Amino acid sequence: MSNIIIGTAGHIDHGKTALIKALNGYEGDSTKEEQQRGITIDLSFSNLTRGQQNIAFIDVPGHEKLIKNMIAGAFGFNCVMFAISAQEGIMPQTVEHIEIINLLGIKDVVIVITKKDLVSQDELKDQEKRIQEFFNEYDFNINFIQAVSVYEPDSIETLKDKLFSIKNKAKKEENFFRYYVDRVFSPKGIGTVVTGTVLGKPCELNEKVFLCQSEKQIKIKNIQVHNENALEANISNRAALNLQGINANAIQKGDLLSKKGFLRGFDMIDISFNTLKQKELKHNQKYTLFIGSKKLEVRVLLFDSTTSLKEGFATIKADEKLYTIFGEKIILRLGNDTIAGGKVLNPIADPMKKNQKRELLEALKEEKFTYAYKKLLEAHKKGLGLISSSQRFALSHEEAIEFANNLEDVYIDEKELTIYPIETKQIIIDFIKEIYTKNKYALLSPASINLRIKWASESFIEDALTHLVDEGFLVKNNKLYKSKDIEEDYEDRLKNIVLERLKTEHITPTAPYNIYDDLDLDRKLGDNILKSLTAKKLVIRLQHNLFIHSESLDSIVRQMKAIIQEDGFIEISNFKERHPLSRKYLITYLDYLDNFSNIKKDGKRRVLA
Repeated sequence: MSNIIIGTAGHIDHGKTALIKALNGYEGDSTKEEQQRGITIDLSFSNLTRGQQNIAFIDVPGHEKLIKNMIAGAFGFNCVMFAISAQEGIMPQTVEHIEIINLLGIKDVVIVITKKDLVSQDELKDQEKRIQEFFNEYDFNINFIQAVSVYEPDSIETLKDKLFSIKNKAKKEENFFRYYVDRVFSPKGIGTVVTGTVLGKPCELNEKVFLCQSEKQIKIKNIQVHNENALEANISNRAALNLQGINANAIQKGDLLSKKGFLRGFDMIDISFNTLKQKELKHNQKYTLFIGSKKLEVRVLLFDSTTSLKEGFATIKADEKLYTIFGEKIILRLGNDTIAGGKVLNPIADPMKKNQKRELLEALKEEKFTYAYKKLLEAHKKGLGLISSSQRFALSHEEAIEFANNLEDVYIDEKELTIYPIETKQIIIDFIKEIYTKNKYALLSPASINLRIKWASESFIEDALTHLVDEGFLVKNNKLYKSKDIEEDYEDRLKNIVLERLKTEHITPTAPYNIYDDLDLDRKLGDNILKSLTAKKLVIRLQHNLFIHSESLDSIVRQMKAIIQEDGFIEISNFKERHPLSRKYLITYLDYLDNFSNIKKDGKRRVLA
């Protein structure tokens, strides 16, 4: 079915609600009993269907509610229908609605001149001319202008025909599903239900979605689109979702449902803005922010820190995390006045110098993403995650990689979806060189080095290692890299180094991974060396991460037996008096005594059998 969402706007008493009732019989209010019938509450949403075509109207009676709902619903609007009285024409609230729609970037409009029966034909023509001239001051695409009267059925039928002739411009599918909650309730026997408009990508029955504000994954148990059960809800569909695994009081209007892993929340975002005529945005002033169906108090910091501006860049600072994406539209109000409209440019808070931030915002405003990547990489020398591009630039992974490939002097790890400035490779090269210069027996893999340089992907590290092989500094041996100057019997030499290390540490040997890191050994290779030494009985494994030289173990066992001979027993207290070791070693060595037949355990003590 073809779905079009039309938002309605107009000055109070210009017949907007009566017009909707004439079109589809919807009166704008539902009784409590009607609200409990199903999972959809249609207090503000109604629809008109003809064959396989459906028109959903978003309308809230009352000026304040209308403005808030207009902002909340604008994400899903295909078109806005202005109701303008033939008697009064353009009025102050009409102007404000027009300006808000313009700020939100909605271009397709329909103009319906209501109450045509109350004026003459000449007055109607004059009014239509004035209205047309007023709208021409804005960059709107006017689908049509139609005069109607709710008392003239033919005029309403003509309007219906024209509404169904509007072409449905498909919304661009994004990289992930988003859905702002505009209502939440819990009908008896049904559970938690939310309503909203589907954005980004469709959602399906039994699909798991993620509630950003509570960071909780929940399941869609049922979907209704226009009061009908459905297997999925498509982009721009008004949909009610019955959610499983969450209580209704854990969700609030304005919360965002999405997919796990795509969105991060920040208490600061950067925007571009334009104010309404005769209005200015003031620096360090508190405003009410409307984004999606969310409303909250924020502080606005003008980028240039001037007293006030009519247009420019600003940072929105909130007391809670904002989950936004590039390009989302916002409205800023002060009390009952709409001050400015804006566009989210930078939804992710980045530590950047001011001049870098300015260049980034200018690039984002012009959607010059290649240059934006370049500026971000100046601040993210240790890697920029391409997966964040779906939030940063509203790009898919494929589009993000394509843009990244247009950059010069970068390394792109397509598996890890990370991009690095190529100059960063020198940091890795220098780090590796320092290891092998200090220790010619170092034998490491990309995974081993990744444990030390956690910000660098294994692929990027391997690229640096390959560079050192080509340079003649290293030699690749299977998956390991060794110094070109290392002797052929390096494995035997490494075993001797490990054995000597354990002998030196005597009865307080360090954990194997610490030894590997100190000796610059790959962990897998280090494990193999210890296994070999253990098999030859040169090293004894006492615990998972405790290996001791066999001579050291013999020595401590002789000393423990001497304590038994002297005191008649050994336990932690008299053992620690002679050997002030940590409990880890004391308990391990006491447990080892249980292997001897001439020693038995008596409570917490060991005595001669």
